[in-house]
Amino acid sequence: MDEAALRQLLDDVRAGAVPPDEAVHQLRRLPFADLGFARVDHHRGLRQGVAEAVYAPGKTPDQCAAIVSELLTVAGDPVLLTRARTEQIDAALAAAPGGTVTGSTVVWRPRPAREANVALVTAGTADLPVADECAATLAAYGVAPTRLSDVGVAGLHRLLADVDVLTGAEVVVVVAGMEGALASVVGGIAAAPVVAVPTSVGLGAGLQGVTALLGMLASCAAGVTVVGIDNGFGAACAVARILDVRSAHG
Repeated sequence: MDEAALRQLLDDVRAGAVPPDEAVHQLRRLPFADLGFARVDHHRGLRQGVAEAVYAPGKTPDQCAAIVSELLTVAGDPVLLTRARTEQIDAALAAAPGGTVTGSTVVWRPRPAREANVALVTAGTADLPVADECAATLAAYGVAPTRLSDVGVAGLHRLLADVDVLTGAEVVVVVAGMEGALASVVGGIAAAPVVAVPTSVGLGAGLQGVTALLGMLASCAAGVTVVGIDNGFGAACAVARILDVRSAHG
C-alpha cells in the first residue's frame, strides 16, 4: 500500500463509501502477511516509496504466483516479478492475469505516467537485457526513459551525437560492462545524478562484471552512484526514489 492508496481509503471511510470494518480488514494486512514460506511486506511502499518486488530465482512457480497474488490484494503499489523463468511467469500470470511481460520482468498495476526526464544509456547491445530490466521497472513507476543504446566509449561520437539528452536529463542511468568507462564519461558531461550499473558483459579480465564495478566505483567523475552487477532493477528504484523526493519538495 502506498501513501495515495492509504489516503484514498481514509477518504472513502470518511465519505461512507467503505465501511470501517472493511478498512480495518485491509489495514490488518499491514505491515506484512505471513504465507508460511514468505512474509510479504505490504508496508514497504509507505516507508520507502518503492514497493516490495518478487525476486524469482530460488522460488518455485507456485511461490512466485502466491506472493504476486498476495501483493495484489492491497491497493496502490505496482507489483513486479523479476528475473523470472518462463514457468514462473506462466504460473504468476495464471494466478494474476493482466501483467505486462518485458524479458524476465513482469509488471502488474503500473503507476500512471508522470513527467520525468530520465535518460537510460547503454554501452553495448549485449548490455540490453539489464537495461530492459531497468526500463520495465521505471515503467512500473510511471517513468518512460529516453534510451540511448550502443553508445559505448569504443565509438564515443555515437554518444556525443545525443549530448543534449544527457545535459537535459533529471537523472541518468548508465548500463555498461567491459571496463565500465561509460559511467565516467557520462558523469563528466551530465549535471544530473548518475546511477551506474556494471554488467557481467566482458572478456577475460572483465571478471564477470567485477572490473566494470571497480572502474565505476573508482570513477574520477564526482557524484556517480553505483549499484550491483547487472542490477537494472535496483538502479530504477534509485531513480524512482530520487524523483519522489524531488516531487515532494517541489
